[in-house]
Amino acid sequence: MSEVLTQRDGAVLTITLNRPEVFNAFNAALHAALYAALEEAAAPEVRAVVLTGAGRGFCAGQDLKEFQEAPGSIRERLEQTYHPNIRAIRALEKPVLAAVNGPCAGAGLSLAAACDVRISSDAATFVPGFIGIGLIPDSGGSFFIHRLLGFARAFEWMSSNRRLTAAEAHAWGLVSEVVEGDGLAARAAELAATWAAAPTRAIGMTKRLFDHAYDASLDEQLELEAELQGAATQTADFAEGVTAFLEKRRPEFTGT
Repeated sequence: MSEVLTQRDGAVLTITLNRPEVFNAFNAALHAALYAALEEAAAPEVRAVVLTGAGRGFCAGQDLKEFQEAPGSIRERLEQTYHPNIRAIRALEKPVLAAVNGPCAGAGLSLAAACDVRISSDAATFVPGFIGIGLIPDSGGSFFIHRLLGFARAFEWMSSNRRLTAAEAHAWGLVSEVVEGDGLAARAAELAATWAAAPTRAIGMTKRLFDHAYDASLDEQLELEAELQGAATQTADFAEGVTAFLEKRRPEFTGT
């Protein structure tokens, strides 16, 4: 059985972490399968991505049994496994939606935070995890969670190991929506389909702009905006958007 499943529905690719017996904890095989799935997601015919977990959990973080047995330093393992997948998510020039269906902890929390948008079921919980075993946030956790929550709240949470409910995560802005009952997959599919029908290249460039804005000066950001706006005006979707506006109809974007 594959550690990661992929399913295409039109222009939406759903990637499902598939080790439900251990709440989809990371091992080497899952890392490799996730990287392959993210390569699949880079195809131009995919215009939106949903990342979720099989069974009752999203991702419990590192499989500690494998962690104890694996050779090499933790630095080497991070660089060989976690880092490529986090970078691949940020490099995708399309929206990536994390559908958090259950417990989300440790590196699983970092994975969700690396996505562009997060929604969750009301059964989801969010636990920093790292500090509970004497470790620090990794896999981009310190980068993304600091930016999502601000320094004070991020530090307090990540250093306390406090377990957040879905409602608390929503109140904090960690997730944008909480879905009751078993409706998470349907709601994620609905949101992803909306993005998949949007001008994909403009969305990808918007993602790039916001990533760049974290440490750019105003002049640097204005320069990149001008550069990417020039590229956006050359797309078929821009031509369609203007034509549809003038004809007073709904645009039909193709992602090109």
